[in-house]
Amino acid sequence: MAMVSDEQVIKVLRQYNPWWKNPASIKENSKPQKRLAYYDALGMMKHRSIRRFVVLSGARRVGKTTIMYQMIENLIDEGINPKNILYVTFDNPMVKMVSVETVLSVYESLYPLTGERYLFFDEIQYTAHWELWMKVLYDSRNDIRLTATGSASPILERGTADSGTGRWSVLKIPTLSFYEYCLLLGLDEPVLPEHLRLTQLADMTQAELGDLMERFSHLESHFNRYLTIGGFPELVLSDDDSYAQRMLREDVVDKVIKRDVLTLFNIRSPLLMEKLFLYLCMDSTEIFSITTAAKELENTSVSTIENYVSALEMSNLIYLAHPMLVGSKGALKGKPKIFVADAAIRNAVLMTDDVLSDEKELGAMVETCVYKHMVSFYQGSPAQLGYFRKSNDNQKEVDVVIDLPQGKILCEVKYRNNSHIPATDAIVELWEVDVVIDLPQGKILCAFLITKRLDDFGIARHETKVPILRVPAIAFLYIIGKSETEGQGRKL
Repeated sequence: MAMVSDEQVIKVLRQYNPWWKNPASIKENSKPQKRLAYYDALGMMKHRSIRRFVVLSGARRVGKTTIMYQMIENLIDEGINPKNILYVTFDNPMVKMVSVETVLSVYESLYPLTGERYLFFDEIQYTAHWELWMKVLYDSRNDIRLTATGSASPILERGTADSGTGRWSVLKIPTLSFYEYCLLLGLDEPVLPEHLRLTQLADMTQAELGDLMERFSHLESHFNRYLTIGGFPELVLSDDDSYAQRMLREDVVDKVIKRDVLTLFNIRSPLLMEKLFLYLCMDSTEIFSITTAAKELENTSVSTIENYVSALEMSNLIYLAHPMLVGSKGALKGKPKIFVADAAIRNAVLMTDDVLSDEKELGAMVETCVYKHMVSFYQGSPAQLGYFRKSNDNQKEVDVVIDLPQGKILCEVKYRNNSHIPATDAIVELWEVDVVIDLPQGKILCAFLITKRLDDFGIARHETKVPILRVPAIAFLYIIGKSETEGQGRKL
């Protein structure tokens, strides 16, 4: 006898799909603000000549389910029979007890369906052998178009490599960019030149830059809130920031570490995992030494720490930035920098009082935001992201390095009242004639110094082959987020 009856499955499916009876009910779950990933996913799902399933991957609360509801709303608005649209989450205890085959069989037994079926499977990694079922559905059912979500991206990508080649594509969903945050709240947009790119700022006069930066002044308080609340849509819309941080800690961090990670990965010590994540939050944006962490965390084995760090990365809670070579300068090898996936996660975990008055904390938060925005902007491109630090001088560092086929882009965060850098700073030294070579692997395309104050902008005074451009963080992050949303071909 089956542990879960077909009648029980039917009851769950009816609860998840109220539009079968009332098509207008979808508007209760859908949101008007559309993210770039919505348009990408919708385009893939509806493409007529290239059939692909779509998998949305990202941390909890980043809005993956909302994107699926918006896609369902679009289908219903375009006249698709609501009964041809199925949504189900495999995070549901009842659904976990049955197979994909059972869910689909029960669904198709409910109504006499004709034409294409549109399936939306939430948290797909919780069903056994999900990638094999998706392969079977793709190969045997031309009448099915499928979109799925998952919170553990490399597990999904591994399934893509094993079974999904040519069948489905993984779209990573980061937390909101600062630009998307402003749009979600309906804030007045600064009036900017059409399709403005960051690299174009270097061609502006000081007066033009001053006029441009003044247009961001009304966003300063919102930028501070963005740093503390982060880019989780539901929390952004909350009117209680303290409660939002608590929800961030409980829903995004605790549930991932105490449930998702333990379920999906071979984690023998949940307490050690919690301690490791706290350790990483405390050292976020710093060089990470696995051997040091292993000693400081109960003399744990290095291999265990490596496995646990990998699990946190796979769960979309952290980024690993690896050292990169720039020009002919010797670079630190092996040790990555850790970036928490959103600065607000770090704030919620550490529960630091009044981070906005702590210059060091602010610098770490802004550096985290810059790295996250760059990861999102260059997603799907050949670009590689990391950092530079001289092998023989721990003070010589460039916070973010973007390695493109044609050369490198350097970003240094100086989020403080005095952003002056000496001629001995790494971002200046790397422009010396003897290290800027013509080959792409050594060529530096441009460099940004990301500052705090809106009146701290313009070309740095140091003589370099290509100017180092000082750009306030508010403008830098807003413009790159807007460029991404406008789909400017990942041209910075």
